Amino acid sequence: MFLKQRGGQFDWDSGRLRCSTMVSYVFTLSVLLLLNATLTAVCESAHPVVKVEYNGAAVLPCTDTCSGVIRWTPFSKSSDFLAECDQTSCRSVKEGYQMIYNQYLQGDFSLIITEADYSKRGLYVCDCDGKDLCEVQLQIEALKTTLQMKVGDSLLVKLDVSDKVEVIYSSTEEGGPSNIQICTVEKRSLKPTDKYTHRVSLSSVLELRGMTESDSGVYTVRDILNDEIIRIYTVTVHGDSGDPKAHEKKQNSDYQLPGWGVALLVVLVVLLVGSAVGNLVQWRNRDAAQMPPRDVL
Repeated sequence: MFLKQRGGQFDWDSGRLRCSTMVSYVFTLSVLLLLNATLTAVCESAHPVVKVEYNGAAVLPCTDTCSGVIRWTPFSKSSDFLAECDQTSCRSVKEGYQMIYNQYLQGDFSLIITEADYSKRGLYVCDCDGKDLCEVQLQIEALKTTLQMKVGDSLLVKLDVSDKVEVIYSSTEEGGPSNIQICTVEKRSLKPTDKYTHRVSLSSVLELRGMTESDSGVYTVRDILNDEIIRIYTVTVHGDSGDPKAHEKKQNSDYQLPGWGVALLVVLVVLLVGSAVGNLVQWRNRDAAQMPPRDVL
């Protein structure tokens, strides 16, 4: 099929070329089919995400059927029971987690987390007699802070989590730098980038020293492992104080009268005082001249 006779001889090169092309097509098609199957499996296994405010109440949904025992556990530690229900009652195994019995009887196995902080982030699993029913991811909304600062102040950044995080700076000025990494922090280990080596330090918080007006912008703390934004600081640095009108006030206070102006002002004051004194003396002399002479006894 792939061979052609040319002048009494078979064209082997043409046959090899066609065979190679067909193998290439088959390989490409196989890769595409495998990729499609992988993406389909990933999409089907994706779990819902619940995002709540810091210290807010969270409800992790799960609806199914189960005539046995329902338990919620962290995905990372299946032996750590948080709350459970059976046909007789529901129990909070760990403080801060609960289920509602009436909902359980109706097939609603939702888990309620009364105060969701950063320690409660992660993937949770609901199972029925050991068989997984639902997986739900809990995330905490980023805490947002707006700051007005003076030149020379230090920016104190709370990290909140022990996971590896990075601190990123983006200028709010048009054409300014964006997504500039300041440092990474993992547990108590600080790794600043070269530009910020002499400006950052780590204690209970991350400190960025010597703020200038060009440091105004947005500072973001991102959890690298979970790809979550933890905190966002929007910072404005003013020349003298946190007062937005500080620059105008500084211009007014910096205005000084030149030396010749001071001398002229002194001369004018002396002349005015001298003139006033002269007029007063003349007025008294005139009054004295107009008074009638006293009778001599």
